[in-house]
Amino acid sequence: MLVSSRLTRCLAHHPPSITTTLHDIALNQPKGVAKVILKKGKTQLFRDGSPMVYSGAVDSIIGRPPPKTGDAVLVADGAQKPIGWGLYNSCSMFCVRLMQLEEEVSGDPSCALNVEKLLETRIDAAVNLRKNLRLPSANTNAYRLVNSEGDRLSGLIIDIFGDLAVIASSAAWVEKYKEHIKKCISGLDVINNIVWRPSVDILKEEGLDVTDLAQELSGSTERVKVVENGISYMISLDRQKTGFYADQRENRQFISTICDGKKVLDMCCYTGGFALNAACGHALDVTGVDSSAPALELANQNIILNNLDPKRISFRKQDATTFMKNAASRNEVWDVVILDPPKLAPRRKVLQSASGMYRNLNSLAMRLTKPGGFLMTCSCSGAMTQSGQFLRVLQGAASMAGRKITLVRQAGAACDHPIDPSYPEGVYLTNILLRVV
Repeated sequence: MLVSSRLTRCLAHHPPSITTTLHDIALNQPKGVAKVILKKGKTQLFRDGSPMVYSGAVDSIIGRPPPKTGDAVLVADGAQKPIGWGLYNSCSMFCVRLMQLEEEVSGDPSCALNVEKLLETRIDAAVNLRKNLRLPSANTNAYRLVNSEGDRLSGLIIDIFGDLAVIASSAAWVEKYKEHIKKCISGLDVINNIVWRPSVDILKEEGLDVTDLAQELSGSTERVKVVENGISYMISLDRQKTGFYADQRENRQFISTICDGKKVLDMCCYTGGFALNAACGHALDVTGVDSSAPALELANQNIILNNLDPKRISFRKQDATTFMKNAASRNEVWDVVILDPPKLAPRRKVLQSASGMYRNLNSLAMRLTKPGGFLMTCSCSGAMTQSGQFLRVLQGAASMAGRKITLVRQAGAACDHPIDPSYPEGVYLTNILLRVV
């Protein structure tokens, strides 16, 4: 237990005189509300909006009985004055996920310490944001509706695929309020079906018994047809994440604009997103490579779905490094190369070794890029993106390959993946377009 029970004590007989909106609301709660007291010097970080109160920032916890995982608690400064409220976890490194600050509650107290009401309000706000972004539209019905901290619902991700909502849970509080979340989403006009996808490894770290969750996860085998920027995809819900990487939507569309008459190579192509966009952008010849047979089965279905000429677009099952080494040995080159490998640095502690893997893969990809051609290379590792080292790694890769690179375009996740600036850890995707000479 990261937050020791020694930190928990009874309310003082004579607590300091405090008058705040949150304090008054807490006094009227039938079961009472515990207080998480921050250490000296830690308060401003969370007043400024950082949503994750880590256990090392906590001085003490006041309340009897002690709060349980998933309970709403006040977060207070050293004088016991509330600065906000959030959801408690006794096991996680994140002691509290802040939901509202005192200033917000003062302006609108309707959601204070009321998780159900807060969920309804935040999900409505997420829906309105996507409507303003023209999502869904006639050309796109696959998008992200809720992006965790970016939509101020830390630990909750919701992707929409037509009339299906896939809900990914990575926090104990999300599991606690599972039925209410489902109720909120099922009330949306376009949703007819819901799939719940618990992130078992993360929830285990949250202190949950994941036995039943793992069984629930293993039952998702449905296939769904979606459309993105006018291109149709068959996706499988037993594949990666929620089933489809909507975060690359704008980058895939960009690829379609630079491939007219080009020879294109899509490495780590998964179900063919970039390759299909290249083909629909009138590429002369497109080759997609991935090591996953089930992913390539879907990729080949997607060729048929979009009535594309199989003589102009094809997919091959092979390890990325092996394919690129063999192609380099034959002096093969492509006008446009896309490299979108899986997450190589899941944690900061493996960043150094992951940097070497990124460098080696990109060096090979540069060797396969025709002089004057384009390499679109990606990292979906938050540790790499947040380190700011990716461009340096690419420069090292260019040196290894004996090539010179120029940065042409730099992007991240699509606009339906908003980021909370006070939580930069939410930034994970880097998409870079290089000119290789």
